[in-house]
Amino acid sequence: MTNTNKLAHSFTITISAKDFTAKIDEKLKQIAKEAKIQGFRPGQAPMTLIKSKYENAVKGEVLDTLIQEQVEKTFKDKDIRPALRPKVELKKFEDGQDIEISVDVEALPTVDTVDFKTISIERMNATASDEEVSKALERLQMGKRKTEVVDEKRATQTGDIIVIDFVGSIDGEEFKGGNGKDYYLDLGSNTFIPGFEDQLTGKEIGSQVDVNVSFPENYHAKELAGKKALFKVDIKELRKVVKPELNDEFAKSLGMESMDKLKEMVKEELDKEYKNVSRMHTKRALLDKLAETHSFDVPQGMVDMEFDSIWKQFEQAKKDGQLDEEEKNKSEDDLKAEYRSIAERRVRLGLLLAEVANQNKITLSQEDVTAAVMREARRYPGQEKMVFEYYQKNPQALDAIRAPLFEEKVVDYILGQINITEKNVSVDELYAYNPDAK
Repeated sequence: MTNTNKLAHSFTITISAKDFTAKIDEKLKQIAKEAKIQGFRPGQAPMTLIKSKYENAVKGEVLDTLIQEQVEKTFKDKDIRPALRPKVELKKFEDGQDIEISVDVEALPTVDTVDFKTISIERMNATASDEEVSKALERLQMGKRKTEVVDEKRATQTGDIIVIDFVGSIDGEEFKGGNGKDYYLDLGSNTFIPGFEDQLTGKEIGSQVDVNVSFPENYHAKELAGKKALFKVDIKELRKVVKPELNDEFAKSLGMESMDKLKEMVKEELDKEYKNVSRMHTKRALLDKLAETHSFDVPQGMVDMEFDSIWKQFEQAKKDGQLDEEEKNKSEDDLKAEYRSIAERRVRLGLLLAEVANQNKITLSQEDVTAAVMREARRYPGQEKMVFEYYQKNPQALDAIRAPLFEEKVVDYILGQINITEKNVSVDELYAYNPDAK
């Protein structure tokens, strides 16, 4: 079969027996000067004794050194930048004869970047309206809600909170996680299995209800997925939601000076969120354009590694019952072809961004990394010191922060070079935007 991988290189390197022997002798002479052998002063032991004691070990060390030097020299002479660690195999190694090694390697491609000023994309911008601020305040209000007992005698209805005890069973046997006591259930919240809450609506307090439901086919606990279950439920108490008033006192309970200040803070946070969504769409549009305008061979070894990572995620999602309908309806061969294409795109874009960074001397400063760690630490109030120590002691975790941070810095540079048209949109349009729908 013809090898169509233009980045793959295979060659044989010969190391002369004379050079190999000379290097061994040179190393043995160095050892002889310092070797401590019983019965001889340092440097006075005969070479025959030095050879018998150290030659085998020296041969291996010299061979490794010569192979590494010759491989590096060959890469330099052939102008090869290895994409991954080369495969080096010892083909011939006999006393008194030249040594032969075979080398298989994939090179990094030459990446020619287009003039970024020829690229144009659209950036969507949205700001929080008074209505959206009000909805956000209502969510904060619900977060501070309390419940109190309803004294009137009436049937339960959607919007009520009922306090229940329940015991679940399948085929007459209780199952793990199927029991609960004094559980506050918000009727209409759909937090339980479909159909569960419906069967507790219109019931009297103090009644016992047999709730028959079926676990969804994609339920996260595989041993329960698709099975029919019976829940014996005691409805113990009826409660109603009591929400605090949206006033200055409410704002102070959240650490703000007044309701006006709370509204300002909420608007700022919403606008920040919308800006992040806009950034996500803008970056996606940019990467799509870069993928369209740049075509070059990519190392298949890197594609294989990226594909393996994607496929492992897919298999885990499948195991957890988290595949979407589109994935469920495709054959494994079709999915593998699709994900391999995604892997190739990711590798190509990664190499392109790396080349842009190299050409324009874009680097991460220590201040950039420290600021990113601080942002991460702020997500864990009261544990900031622990987070800092974690990253200090775990270089791999720090690399996991550096990689996306570096990518964002390169993307920012490119966004500063291209033509961007600003477009004001509603929040609904911003969130509904799907570039894959085109």
